[in-house]
Amino acid sequence: MTKGKYYITTAIVYTSGKPHIGNTYEAVLADSIARFMRMTGHDVYYMTGTDEHGQKIQDKAAEAGVHPKAFVDGIAAEIKRIWNIMGSSHDKFIRTTDAEHEKTVQRIFDKLYEQGDIYEGIYEGWYCTPCESFWTETQLLDGKCPDCSREVQKAREESYFFKLSKYQDRLMKHIEENPHFIQPESRKNEMINNFLKPGLQDLCVSRTSFDWGVPVSFNNKHVIYVWIDALSNYITGLGYDPDGNHGELFKKYWPADVHLIGKDILRFHTIYWPIMLMALGIELPKQIFGHPWLNMGAGKMSKSKGNVMYADDLVDFFGVDAIRYFVLHETPFAQDGAITYELIIERINSDLANILGNLVNRTVTMVNKYFDGVVQKPEEFEEIDKELIEMALAAPGLVEEKMKELRVSDSLDAIFTLLRRSNKYIDETLPWVLGKDESRKGRLAAVLYNLLESIRVAAVLLQPFMPETAAGMLLQLNTKQNSWESLAEFNGIKVGDSVGKAEILFARIDAEKKLAEIDSTMKKSIDIPVEAEVDYIIMEDFAKVKLKTAKILEVDQVKGTDKLLKLKVDLGTEIRQIISGIATDYSKESLVGRTVVIVANLMPIKLRGELSEGMILAAEDENGLSIVTIDKEATPGSPVR
Repeated sequence: MTKGKYYITTAIVYTSGKPHIGNTYEAVLADSIARFMRMTGHDVYYMTGTDEHGQKIQDKAAEAGVHPKAFVDGIAAEIKRIWNIMGSSHDKFIRTTDAEHEKTVQRIFDKLYEQGDIYEGIYEGWYCTPCESFWTETQLLDGKCPDCSREVQKAREESYFFKLSKYQDRLMKHIEENPHFIQPESRKNEMINNFLKPGLQDLCVSRTSFDWGVPVSFNNKHVIYVWIDALSNYITGLGYDPDGNHGELFKKYWPADVHLIGKDILRFHTIYWPIMLMALGIELPKQIFGHPWLNMGAGKMSKSKGNVMYADDLVDFFGVDAIRYFVLHETPFAQDGAITYELIIERINSDLANILGNLVNRTVTMVNKYFDGVVQKPEEFEEIDKELIEMALAAPGLVEEKMKELRVSDSLDAIFTLLRRSNKYIDETLPWVLGKDESRKGRLAAVLYNLLESIRVAAVLLQPFMPETAAGMLLQLNTKQNSWESLAEFNGIKVGDSVGKAEILFARIDAEKKLAEIDSTMKKSIDIPVEAEVDYIIMEDFAKVKLKTAKILEVDQVKGTDKLLKLKVDLGTEIRQIISGIATDYSKESLVGRTVVIVANLMPIKLRGELSEGMILAAEDENGLSIVTIDKEATPGSPVR
């Protein structure tokens, strides 16, 4: 019997690059919560996905020499692959380039505009491209972005604005009346004191300086900015309809029970998003949980710093469940966690090999050794058994209590407390001594039964967090008693059944050898280029690409960028402008007068507010970029075959 619906989401991942383990942690956290809620009888809908529009993505696509859609298709596929590797059990993977999402976003914008909550104006201030955030002069810290400390660019453009200020008092009232709306408590205080009390400014919700986004339906000079586009995924993915003709999923699962997000995007989810929902007349989510970060040692994980780890690499080195356990256990409720290879090895050896793996292995081995693998009826109980049995019966309630508060690390601690107690129980009862005395076989039967049943309880409870390991434990016990309901009594292991073969779940790791292996592998992955699998095309495919010669007439730097150059090129019959990310490899002066090869029929796009009408061909290796030229003079516009 279901206990009711439960809708959980992650923040959608920005498709600017491959997600590191710090990003992946959120998907593992959400998955463990979703699995636990399913196990305890809830009707769960778990949604995750990707955020695929914006200036940063358009710039990165230009640097890569591909259309933004092709760029995000590749990154989204990589994110899906990693989520699958980590065992994510999501019900829906939404992409903001999904046609239905884009259509609904336009209609949401239209509705807010028609009711007067969006108005047209001019934005003037400072813009941070990595954060996709606008800032006033007073909000900058030492002249840089207050969120990421990167450089900002002066910006002035026509924009539409959303009336945040209109709903400020109503949001403050909601937060005060719903103390668990923002969790943890420290995050709530941060939002109130740093943003709501000082007063909200109206929010810029459209851009005209680039075009990789959802167009405003009634003014195609504008694309809808990230806040309305990305945040609304939580309702568009369920079939929300601005006219009230909602899909069945929206009717069933909204409001969300929890939006799981990183603490760095709390402002957007606890201020912008609730106010947007208020303006649309939609019930607010029940809770927004800003989880802490998983840091690389003592510092924040950052690709720009080069101190990142990737989930697929870690799985290759240590296995899926070892990494799931580590990231869930080492990131407490309201405190940042830390990850290093040394810490992972230490935790695997101490918790997974010594406490869990050793317990299962020696218990199953003893049942096979002393009773030919057959579970005996426990009859000779002693006082020492009571504590273990009571702890096993109490464990589900403790875990459920912690999971209601999203204290996943504490839930794992409760399970491993039972495993530790089981190991201590072995030391107290000395089953190998009992096995030498035929008259104590009845007592041995009880001891081994208590151990088998305690391991079963732990295995059932571990299913949401370490699904493969839990399945392996239950397989060695040879029991299908793996439901939440089966934990109500201490009798899931059936007398007369046979246990399976003892297997090593987690072997101890030689730290020195493993670190040397990791070092060698990572160096090879950097030093040795990986040849992509050949994806053959036919001549008709190649004929679709129109390559032509073009003579470079003028070159200027694109304002506010280090890599982008604006080139005027002569194609014989016309002059075109091309934006190219080659500034770090070529000076402006060295390019003027050269004849290059361009893709002449590439769809024009805007990059940093500048129109790009083609793409210059270039080769890339460890030494940088080398543009494709021709070895003798050719008339501009000549076809290249």
